[in-house]
Amino acid sequence: MKHFDEIFELAADGYGIVTAAQAREIGVTTGELSRWCATGKLMRRGHGVYKLTQWVPTPRDVFAEAVALVGDEGFLWGESVLSMHALALVDPRAVTVATPKRVRRKLPAWVKTVSAPENAKTTFYEGIPSQCVADAIEACKGSVMTERLIEATKHAQAEGLITSNEHERLMKELS
Repeated sequence: MKHFDEIFELAADGYGIVTAAQAREIGVTTGELSRWCATGKLMRRGHGVYKLTQWVPTPRDVFAEAVALVGDEGFLWGESVLSMHALALVDPRAVTVATPKRVRRKLPAWVKTVSAPENAKTTFYEGIPSQCVADAIEACKGSVMTERLIEATKHAQAEGLITSNEHERLMKELS
């Protein structure tokens, strides 16, 4: 049971999600993960991605799960970043995850992948790899109404998600 306690701690830090790679790092075998799925402690969500069955959901779970399903180098992109922070009144049908690698695994319909540009700046928001908010606002030009992006810029600065310089730059670009 010691291994499951360690898996639970890992998953608790990752919105109920644990990957097979994380499990291997602490000495948990694939067989143990399969056994815990069979007994109902974990549920398999995708290739190498597991979720605790006894988990109180949070609003950010879907974002953490989407990034985990895409793989190691994936990060939230565009409208999904704005949605996670409740900016610009966006509610995309799919969570968009950018990755520099080609993703060959089968993903659920609610996860969309895009190629990550080489110069993409990334960060972590609440432990979830993500495109920087300022870059996400800029990436949404043309797909989200300008008025909503202006409001998102104001809210992002008020919440400390973007700097004053980024705020000024975005306001000039959006006006």
